[in-house]
Amino acid sequence: MTDAPRILRLACIDSTNTEARGRALAGERGPLWICADRQTSGRGRRGRAWSSVDGNLFATGLYTLDSTPGQAAELSFAAALSVADVCDSVLGDRERTRLKWPNDVLVDRKKVAGLLLESGDAPGGGLWLAIGVGLNLVSHPEDAERPATDLGAAGGELERDEALQRLIAAFETWRRRWRDFGFAPIRDAWLARAHGLGEACEARLQGETVKGVFVDLAADGALRLDLAGGGRRYISAGEVYFPDRD
Repeated sequence: MTDAPRILRLACIDSTNTEARGRALAGERGPLWICADRQTSGRGRRGRAWSSVDGNLFATGLYTLDSTPGQAAELSFAAALSVADVCDSVLGDRERTRLKWPNDVLVDRKKVAGLLLESGDAPGGGLWLAIGVGLNLVSHPEDAERPATDLGAAGGELERDEALQRLIAAFETWRRRWRDFGFAPIRDAWLARAHGLGEACEARLQGETVKGVFVDLAADGALRLDLAGGGRRYISAGEVYFPDRD
């Protein structure tokens, strides 16, 4: 896959990820970035609604990969790094932007962006991957489950089209690094920005809550927790909370 990504701008749709899925199943192979001025049914992880306020960035990158679903999921970390690069470009201080497992981007410890990856078998072979990005540029929800912010409120003005261009450029850089060198450099870069590394946290899973210290990422991106009794758990899916931070 060597083609430069195309961009499709739409005024109002239900969800950029839903649009990407429909196009993938109809034979679109990408790379294509779909950006909407407004979403009527924006989605986050686990079916949560994503607030879609005019002026913020709602975009999904559609790619076709010769990868397993597990390998493709590694690109969620590349996407998070790409959003962090966009934030750095306007805030000028990379220490303000941190990455929270599995797919949140924080500025000053408040959520500024979320990611949603979806994939499936592509009609022409391979795996289609939709990388949804919601980045708060000019406003943020006040009634969110966790504290939220936007780049404008954090002192970084950025227009939506420019944000999209910077996001695509950054993601292409990280994607090529992943293609050429695997997940290891992505993992290392993500850990260098990790929120709560070395701190106590709890992972809320379906049917149980696991408490431990976040010490590392596994080779596949799972969260490693060291437990009080000397054991170890690897968390592949769940919600993570840091009592002293969140």
